[in-house]
Amino acid sequence: MGLHHIVRVGALGHVGRFTAVDATCYPRHTRVVVRTGRGLELGEILQPPADAPDPVPADGSIVRGITVEDQLLEARLERNRQAAYEACAARLTELGLPAVLMDVEHLFDGRSLVFYFLGEMSPELEALTDELAELYETQVQFRKFAETVTAGCGPDCGTEAAGGCSTCATGCAIAGACSTRSES
Repeated sequence: MGLHHIVRVGALGHVGRFTAVDATCYPRHTRVVVRTGRGLELGEILQPPADAPDPVPADGSIVRGITVEDQLLEARLERNRQAAYEACAARLTELGLPAVLMDVEHLFDGRSLVFYFLGEMSPELEALTDELAELYETQVQFRKFAETVTAGCGPDCGTEAAGGCSTCATGCAIAGACSTRSES
């Protein structure tokens, strides 16, 4: 039980409950650094906590509001993200792979790149992302975007029967945002 903020996190806009580690009540639209199951990420407060504790467990914690230093790091990560997107798109074309690159997300901790693809996850595509991971010195995670958006992360995704979707890597709170199944 705790006082949870509703926070939007990640490139696909995962929405979840996050508790401030220092008990700060952040106002709506405040940008924050959060710890999720994937690592450190940036998020935006959608709703401050209600007056009563929420009986649902938190999806993660709010570490702090973003600082000037965080904004500088975010700008550097954005440049790396864009470079990784361009490199991946060029290699897909060069190799003639049928997958469509939707987006690349560079997590705030700087250790993970997440590539979002439409299409089948082939061994060639895995080899390509391994190559890009080595180039950018990060851990690469795969996201089969189309399959997960349509099917969710498993049986009963997003329903009460599934416990609100606790099978996802980040424990998504709504089935429509459920896009966290990792393929590797």
